[in-house]
Amino acid sequence: MGFRYLDRLASPEQIHGFLELMDLAAGGGESAQNVFELSHRLRKSSPMQLCRKRLARDPEAQRLIQARQLSGPYDTAALKALPKGSLGHTYAAVLGALGYDINFFPEPSFFGNLETDADYINYRVYATHDLHHILTGFSLDNFGELGVISVSVAQFSHPGLAFTDLMALLLNWFRDDTPIDELETHAERAHTAAYAFGRISEGLEMGANAKPLFALPWEQLMERNLAELRQELQIEAVTSGPWSWSSNPEISAVLEGEASFKRGAAVRKSGEISPRPRDGRQCRSRSDTRLGRRSL
Repeated sequence: MGFRYLDRLASPEQIHGFLELMDLAAGGGESAQNVFELSHRLRKSSPMQLCRKRLARDPEAQRLIQARQLSGPYDTAALKALPKGSLGHTYAAVLGALGYDINFFPEPSFFGNLETDADYINYRVYATHDLHHILTGFSLDNFGELGVISVSVAQFSHPGLAFTDLMALLLNWFRDDTPIDELETHAERAHTAAYAFGRISEGLEMGANAKPLFALPWEQLMERNLAELRQELQIEAVTSGPWSWSSNPEISAVLEGEASFKRGAAVRKSGEISPRPRDGRQCRSRSDTRLGRRSL
C-alpha cells in the first residue's frame, strides 16, 4: 500500500518497522516482554543516540555505563528487616503487598549481554524501574505507569519509554468518545488521552525538577529514610490520587499493619492488653508482566 506523503519521508520497510513498534507498545499492558523488546529494537535508533548523549553529560552515569554494573538480586527478607520508612523496607513491603517478584527484570542476555552502551542503558532502566515507582510515588499499575516512565523521559530521553508515552496519547485519543468528566470510574478515565496527558505532564515536570536518577547507587540507599531521600533528590512525590501507590488499600494495610503490630507488641510487653491478631491478606496473583501492568 502506498501513501501520498509518507513515502517521501520513509521507505516501506521503515513504515512497516514503525507499525511493528506501535504494535509492541499497544501490547505493553499484556506482557512486559513487549516493552522490553520495543526498547531493544530501538537500541540503534537516532533517539537512542540522543539518550546516550544526554547521559554522557553526567559523569556518574557515564562511569556506571562503562562499568556495566548489574542490579540486584534483592533479598526481600533482608530489605523488610530494614527500618520502617526506609527505601528498602518500603520497596519490599509495597511489592510484597501486590504479590510482585522483586527480582523480575530482564537478564543481561536479553539485552545483548550488555555489549553496547545502549544495551546497558536499556537493562538499567528496567532493572531499576520499580525503585523509581517507590521513589516517585507513582502507582505500580495502569494508573501510575505513564507518570513514572515520563520521569526518565524528561531526564535522559529514553527512547522506549518516550515511544510508549507517544503511543499512549495517540491510541487513547483514537478511542476517546466521551468527555472525561462524564466517565464514572478511574479505570475508564485512565483510558483517555486527557488522563494520559496529565500523568505524562506530571512525570515530565517531576523529572525536570529532580536530580539525576539514572546512576543512583540504589543498593547503598536502601537504609535511607524514603522521605528524606526524596527531599534530597528534589522529588515532590505523588502521595494521593489513584495514580499513587500510597492510595492503594492493600499497601496501606501492610504498611499500617506493621505499625499497628509494633504498637500492639509494645503494649502487650507492658502487660496492659493483648494485641488483636492480624488478618491474613492474600496477595493478588500476577502474570509475567512487570512494566506490562498497564494497557494503552
